[in-house]
Amino acid sequence: MNKEHKSKISESTKSKKAEGMKISLVKGFKDFTDEEAVKRTEIKKILVETFEKYGFTPAETPIIEYEEFVKENNPNDEAVSDIFKLKDKGKRKLALRYEFTFQLKRLMKNKKLPYKRYQIGEVFRDEPTSVNRFRQFTQCDIDTIGSTIKDEAEILAITSEVLKELGIEFTILINNRKLLNEVLDDLNIKKNKEKILRELDKIDKQGPQKTQDNLYKLGAKELLKVINQGEKYFEKFDSYSEIIGLIEYCKVYGIKVLFSPTIVRGLSYYNGSVFEIKAKNVKETLVGGGSYKFEGIQCTGISLGLDRLSIISKLKKELEKYLIVSLEQDRVAINLAQKLRKKNKFVSVYYGKPSKALDYANSYKINKVIFVGEKEVKKNKFMIKDMESGKETTLKL
Repeated sequence: MNKEHKSKISESTKSKKAEGMKISLVKGFKDFTDEEAVKRTEIKKILVETFEKYGFTPAETPIIEYEEFVKENNPNDEAVSDIFKLKDKGKRKLALRYEFTFQLKRLMKNKKLPYKRYQIGEVFRDEPTSVNRFRQFTQCDIDTIGSTIKDEAEILAITSEVLKELGIEFTILINNRKLLNEVLDDLNIKKNKEKILRELDKIDKQGPQKTQDNLYKLGAKELLKVINQGEKYFEKFDSYSEIIGLIEYCKVYGIKVLFSPTIVRGLSYYNGSVFEIKAKNVKETLVGGGSYKFEGIQCTGISLGLDRLSIISKLKKELEKYLIVSLEQDRVAINLAQKLRKKNKFVSVYYGKPSKALDYANSYKINKVIFVGEKEVKKNKFMIKDMESGKETTLKL
C-alpha cells in the first residue's frame, strides 16, 4: 500500500470521526421524537389544563441569568453548586438556570397577591448522569406568592389530580423545616445545623446506617433515634400544629398525606412545610417542593419533572391519524385533508410512490390510509384502510 493511498484512508477516517462528533449528543442530553415526544406533549397539555383550572397563570423566563443572581444566598446548596457557568463576549459571568423558583424574585414585583404562576421549561445541572438523570431536564412548576397553609394543600391537591390522570400510583410525604429546627434545639445541637439537615435529606440515597455514621460525626448522634419514635414525640413542638393543619386541609380536598420526619429537601431557602411525592417502584423522588420566603413574603411551590413523569406514566392516548395518498390527484388530496382537519382529525398528505405509502404509515403509527386516485375522484368515494384491522370503509364527500 503506497503512502498516498494510506494518506487518503487516514483522511477518510478522520473525516468520519469528525462527522460523528458533529452529530453526536453531548453527555447528559437527549433527543425526543415520535411516540416519546407525543407522550411528553400530552402530559404538558394535562399539566397546563390542570394548573389553569386552579387559577394559575403562565410565565416564561430566560434560560441564561447572571451567575450572581442564580447563586444568590444559596451558594452551598448542592443544586446551586452544579450550575452550568458561562461568559459572554463582554466577559460577564453568566449561568444557565438550574430551577425556576429564584426567578420569581423578579416576577413577583408589583403583582397583586396571591400571585399564582406556573412555568414549564428546561433547566440545567452540570452533575453526574445516570439512566434517569440528565443534565437538561424539563421542570413543571407551580408557585403561590403570598401563601398560607391552605395554598399548600391546594398545590398538593393539584399535583394529586395530575398524577391520578397520568395513571401513576404515588404517596405524598410532608414535613416542616421549622419543626426540624425545633428538634435540633431540643437536642441542644447548635453547630452544623445546615449540614445535619442536608445529611438527613440523603437517607433515602445512602441508607440509615451511613446517615447515622455521618450524623454522629456532625454531633447529632441522637437525631435519627428521636425522630423515629413516632408522631407522639413531635406533639410537644409548636410547629407540629402546622403538620396537623396541613393534613386537615388536605382531607378537605380528599387527598391523603403522610408525615415523614426525614423529609428535608436540599435547598436551604425552605422555611416551613416541605413535600416529596414518591411513585411506586421508583427510587428517585418524583415531585418535590415546599414553602419559602422571598422579599419578606411567604410563598409555596412544587416542581414536577416531565422526564420522570413520562417514563413512569401509563398515559396512552390513541390518536386517530390519517394518511391521504395522492395518486396524481394532489388538489383533491389537499382539499380532502383540509376537510378532515376542520373536523379536528390529524392528517398528513403523502405524495410519494403508492407502494411505499403503507410502510410510511406503519413507521409513524398512522391508523387510517386513504388513497386518492382518478377512479375515486370520479366516483366521489374514497376507501379508508384501517392499518390495524385491515378493514376498509367508504368515505363520501
